[in-house]
Amino acid sequence: MSASVVSAVRAHLVSSIEGPEPAAASVTFLGVEPLDVLRFESPDGLVRYASVGCSRHPMGDPGDLVADPTRGPRAELVLTLRGGTGIASGVARTLAVLAAAPSVEGVVLLEDALLDLGEPLWKDTAFTAVLLGDSGIEALELPEPMDPVRFLAVVPITGTEAAWVRLRGADALRDAWAEAGIDIRDPHRAAASL
Repeated sequence: MSASVVSAVRAHLVSSIEGPEPAAASVTFLGVEPLDVLRFESPDGLVRYASVGCSRHPMGDPGDLVADPTRGPRAELVLTLRGGTGIASGVARTLAVLAAAPSVEGVVLLEDALLDLGEPLWKDTAFTAVLLGDSGIEALELPEPMDPVRFLAVVPITGTEAAWVRLRGADALRDAWAEAGIDIRDPHRAAASL
């Protein structure tokens, strides 16, 4: 069943994101099934990285004695960067680390979740955490009784922005970005400079 979920996710992403066929990288971690990261390059200069494999199994509360093999939230991650081709070497691994968090650490990936890696997301950046949100990609319905797969946007943030989220909440940070006219898809925005 998990192989069919992965195939359905890949097909859904390819049909939902415009542009040529994506490039793919496979990332493996000890004790975790392989995760793929697809890289979609579009004519508008945006590069989208999407995880495939995170939704293979439902996410559950790590405190539960027995994990439900069919029911529970499922998610994949989508990182959109303007002109993000030049930093590709670190991005695929970082996205795979985030996508592996439910299997490795029992994290449930939800909108407004703050994930702090405590180290730069890729080389020469001040981004050390991400904020999850709505990617705009429609959820993928799966056969009953499985929950649909949600596609969550991954927004890189700095330690200062992560502190803002902890103190005031995700919406307050998004409001501040909107007020300042910040393009959160710019991997070189002022907040990211070392």
